[in-house]
Amino acid sequence: MKIHILPISGAAVVDVEPKSDSRGVFCRWFCQKELESLVGKRQIVNVNFSRTEKIGSIRGMHFQYPPKAEMKLVRCIRGKVFDVIVDLRKKSPTFMQYHTEILSQENGKMIVIPEGLAHGFQALEEGVELIYFMTEFYSKEHSSGIRYSDPKVGIDWPLSVSEISIKDKEFPFLDDTF
Repeated sequence: MKIHILPISGAAVVDVEPKSDSRGVFCRWFCQKELESLVGKRQIVNVNFSRTEKIGSIRGMHFQYPPKAEMKLVRCIRGKVFDVIVDLRKKSPTFMQYHTEILSQENGKMIVIPEGLAHGFQALEEGVELIYFMTEFYSKEHSSGIRYSDPKVGIDWPLSVSEISIKDKEFPFLDDTF
């Protein structure tokens, strides 16, 4: 695995080094030892899966408040997505900044999203599938998000929005009390 540190503190992209032969491909998707510099003593407690059917669909921008804040390790296992993280940590030098990556089945990249960042993506192909390695259990009481179209963040989505859940569409815009 090759770790590429991103401009947002604690965030990284991990590239795999697939081994190919006449049978196909083998690669490691997660290794606590190799990712220790990022994951530390955290443990993966959930592995989640999503499938998004329509091109242009957006899922996000999601996060959990402390004490249930979570680190996410996200990989696209089918298709291609425009993946976005937003730094919501008030004391961070990159507060309110966002970073994007193209995650795809072909490039095999995994994005590491530390606690305090919102995460979402837009499907660039039909039938995209993502797998999420989570360091905290889902907590409805601590689950929240920011609006995908919040002008204070200004995410430049590559496609028009074709589908978005009511919940995601109705997340509040950020204000000075956030």
